[in-house]
Amino acid sequence: MKPQTDRTGNKMGMWLFLYTEIILFGGLFVLYAVYFDRYTEDFIAGAKELDRVFGVVNTIILLVSSFFVAASITAVRKAHDRIALAGLWGALACGAVFLVNKYIEWGHKIEHGIYPGSEKLLDSAGGQNLFFGLYYVITGLHGIHIIIGMTLLGVSLVLVHRQKITAQKDALLENCGLYWHLVDLVWIFIFPLFYLVV
Repeated sequence: MKPQTDRTGNKMGMWLFLYTEIILFGGLFVLYAVYFDRYTEDFIAGAKELDRVFGVVNTIILLVSSFFVAASITAVRKAHDRIALAGLWGALACGAVFLVNKYIEWGHKIEHGIYPGSEKLLDSAGGQNLFFGLYYVITGLHGIHIIIGMTLLGVSLVLVHRQKITAQKDALLENCGLYWHLVDLVWIFIFPLFYLVV
């Protein structure tokens, strides 16, 4: 049997994989909604402990990174390898800055005793412990997806440089781009759920 090499087959496989990722995060968002309904005031109080500046900056960073990825795919299709490489480097830099910001934010919260099971949260209302439990699980899982996405973009960068990804063979880069856009889209949901609760 001849292996599947057409663009439609490659893209369909990627969309099926992305669907499983949507189910994963969708389930966590539903869990958040159930607890938010039960502990609304505690969730609002928990959100006030988060720094909106970090949330806004990270949102902008990921939106810019999506632009870089889209630009690199377009550049490959037009055989502008230097622009494609620059776009991939830009996306990788954005991903790194995002992770550094998240590390600083997490570190600040942990330093102040704000983490699931901490004495500070155990002494506060029960809903706040749930809020921060979900915060660390969802943002941590998202961070892992950022690292995976950066790895895929890094591999794509090397393959573009080696002329293994070209205008005629860009399925890998396109699929990596789809994955990166999903990671960005997930953050667009995370940001208001945790930072804009009022």
